[in-house]
Amino acid sequence: MNKPKPKLPRLIEKDYTPLVSQLMEVVAWDKERIKELEDEILKLKGETVKPTIKPSKMEKETAVKEAESPKGKKRSKTAELEIDETIVVQPEEVIPAGAVFKGYRDVIIQDIILKKHTLCYRLAQYQQEDGRYISGQLPKEQKGSHFGRNLRCFILYQYHHQHVTQPLLHQHLKDLGIDLSSGCLSQLITQNLDVFHQEKDTLLPAGLSASRYIHTDDTGARHAGKNGYCTHIGNEGFAWFASTESKSRINFLTLLGTGAAHNVDINVSALAYMARQRLPQSLREQLSDMTVECKTIAALETWLASQQITRQRYRKIIIEGALIGGLVARGIPIDFSIISDDAGQFAVFDHALCWIHAERIINRLIPLNDCQAKAVDDVRSQIWSLYGDLKSYKLNPSLCQIDDIKQRFQALCTTKTCYATLNQALKRMGKNQYELLRVLDKPYLPLHNNLSERDIREYVKKRKISGSTRSELGRRCRDTFASLKKTCLKHGISFGFYLKDRLSPEQKIPPLADFILARATCNY
Repeated sequence: MNKPKPKLPRLIEKDYTPLVSQLMEVVAWDKERIKELEDEILKLKGETVKPTIKPSKMEKETAVKEAESPKGKKRSKTAELEIDETIVVQPEEVIPAGAVFKGYRDVIIQDIILKKHTLCYRLAQYQQEDGRYISGQLPKEQKGSHFGRNLRCFILYQYHHQHVTQPLLHQHLKDLGIDLSSGCLSQLITQNLDVFHQEKDTLLPAGLSASRYIHTDDTGARHAGKNGYCTHIGNEGFAWFASTESKSRINFLTLLGTGAAHNVDINVSALAYMARQRLPQSLREQLSDMTVECKTIAALETWLASQQITRQRYRKIIIEGALIGGLVARGIPIDFSIISDDAGQFAVFDHALCWIHAERIINRLIPLNDCQAKAVDDVRSQIWSLYGDLKSYKLNPSLCQIDDIKQRFQALCTTKTCYATLNQALKRMGKNQYELLRVLDKPYLPLHNNLSERDIREYVKKRKISGSTRSELGRRCRDTFASLKKTCLKHGISFGFYLKDRLSPEQKIPPLADFILARATCNY
């Protein structure tokens, strides 16, 4: 016989000691978690769960747009269309005598032709007197493959842009009458694509040289049956993705150096970083007094072992510092800004934090009574008030605002409320004052990391649809085409036209790195 569910005793305000408050928070959190698990079990059983439907904003947004946009003459929806075929249609009935021709009434019909188109090139061959042959040659764009440029472009576009899975894409091609195996389709998706990989490799160096800041974030990316990570680096001018097995700070710094040769350098910038990370002074003096001629991480690790530096934490700090020194030596300024969501691996160079993520910690708290709920609402109201003032400051920086904003931020983070967990969250926010208020010194910096969140969402969508990658070529292609696609969209370039252009010998669209560098004067 099932025991009845025990009931919690009724508590009054004076019963809420700090310990009781924390226990009640745990209970409230457990209730939400149990509800989530119950819903998940129902889904697995094929049952339906009550959906969470947010209030619609469509009517409000439509009303605002109608109020803002003045009504004018409707534009012609077909005036700019290119006519591919014109068909003259005569009346079906007999035209009576005396009828006067008054021209045509045009009716525009948009359609699409999607069918297989098989070419047969008959290459003429002539044998010379000496026995050698002279033969006709295939066009440049047809060499190296038995599948035409349009078909290859269609496959890459459907797979990488439309997120069509490989089995569905194979079935679609068979329905169109294309004769190719699933293995052949896999080869078209992953092989002989060096032109795209080479262009992807130019994006990050161009983006770093043309920018004063970057956004970054990472997400899970399983590969070959093992957990891995995909890191996004980008801003308004470019997007660059790389999948690795780690998401450590060493991994991130290696990616910033585009992963080539892992250049390391123990210079002033490297030693300054080591000092901030509290590497013992004796070790820093040892590194500064000696000539360390190491150009790779592997060589540096061998040198550290030869110097009897075996403690893991010290080795990690030295390698991180050497990577930073290498990046500075290659031209990245030490005050280069990196905007993230407070993940520790990104806290290098001049680190700035996202206000949306900072506020999210407060928003996720579960108040247990009206007093705690009011405290959370008051704090959130003050945070968004500060956020609004920082947005105004970005548009019109004023020195008199700086001290006022800093004082209000400090007052907010030292506020003592009736909610102990809220006080701890505010204390944590106060420790991040430098990163959250970087915009006061650099008004061009964004206040949030939404751009990276949006860019990496495309990668997450692809991962949810197609699952993990299995081969190194597959993983590389996913990173490459995600990078090229998002960069094209940032510059208003049709990804379909871009694919078709790069598969042709002419390549009329300039390199994407040129578009990035051309916008070097922008705020990013």
